[in-house]
Amino acid sequence: MIREAVVGDLKSVQRIAEQAFRPFVDEIGKRPAPMVADFAALIDKGLVEVSISSDGVKGYCVSYPKGTGWHVENLAVSPALQGRGEGRKLIEDAEKRATAQGFETIDLYTNVAMTGAIAFYQRLGYIELFRAEEDGFERAYFKKNLS
Repeated sequence: MIREAVVGDLKSVQRIAEQAFRPFVDEIGKRPAPMVADFAALIDKGLVEVSISSDGVKGYCVSYPKGTGWHVENLAVSPALQGRGEGRKLIEDAEKRATAQGFETIDLYTNVAMTGAIAFYQRLGYIELFRAEEDGFERAYFKKNLS
């Protein structure tokens, strides 16, 4: 089940971000942006969706309207559950919410060091537009038409 995150999900979301992005710290040279995100504020603004089961939070997605499209800021699944479709469910949920609100495109970025994420988004139909440095990170930017 996917639902909007609540304050009680904060520690789980933070833990998943820490666990999912920790393997990239050495390669990137610093903590990836999701590891230092202000999840309390994002949850308070209603921008975080979580995938849950009876065992708790399995993953999360931070997304919202940005400009003329919908933007996925951050997506992560507990490392123990990766490869089981949770990330796909979360991104599909973001796409459905974007479409329901009348948006025709969705965009996102990921660090170029996260080659698995790049391949994941490409499999889901996201087209890489360009690569650039932003906030001290080398990022690959993607877009998908929803119509």
